[in-house]
Amino acid sequence: MRKPAAAKAVKVAKDARKAIAKPAEPAMDVAVGRRIRDLRRIRQFSLETVAARTGLSIGFLSQIERGLSSPSLRVLATLSDVLGVGMAALFGSNPSADGASDQVVTRGLQRPELKLWRSGISKQLLSAAGSDNRLNLFLVHIDPGGSAGDELYTHDGEEAGLVLEGEMMLTVDSETWSLKTGDSFRFASRRPHRFSNPAQDAKAVVLWVNCVTAAG
Repeated sequence: MRKPAAAKAVKVAKDARKAIAKPAEPAMDVAVGRRIRDLRRIRQFSLETVAARTGLSIGFLSQIERGLSSPSLRVLATLSDVLGVGMAALFGSNPSADGASDQVVTRGLQRPELKLWRSGISKQLLSAAGSDNRLNLFLVHIDPGGSAGDELYTHDGEEAGLVLEGEMMLTVDSETWSLKTGDSFRFASRRPHRFSNPAQDAKAVVLWVNCVTAAG
């Protein structure tokens, strides 16, 4: 009579091990996916429309919206462009239909954060979150070895920054610079670019400004 019970116990143990072994989808991926979906619906874009304009597959876009895939910074920049918003629109609460924000002060403990955990990059939004905001200020943390990706990418607007801690490698077009603490930069975001932290034992912290071209 013990054999069935023992067999059942073994099965339960195996199922438990499988549940532990299967990693849960990061909450950040789910939250970002929902914001992208909400922005797409506000603009009344179908997945097919977004796929055609970004060059991304419908299946991949669906996975991103459901939080099943963790998009790279390049993919998020491309989606932001197509949706007509700055990267800041992916932070904080779900976007409103008018996208307006008249918030003046952002408290240190209230900063929305976007963690690109696969890339080793975390972006804290220092300015108010809003899909229609054109000027946005970020505090970017780049883990040792962290990178925006191997591919150069472009998006709308202009950007500038100041390295507060550590070292950052910045590539714009075909030229690469090593920026140390105190160094700054500025370039048009339509120029192909990428960045990374070459250090293996220290993070980089960059104060980063993005200005998106006004619509229309």
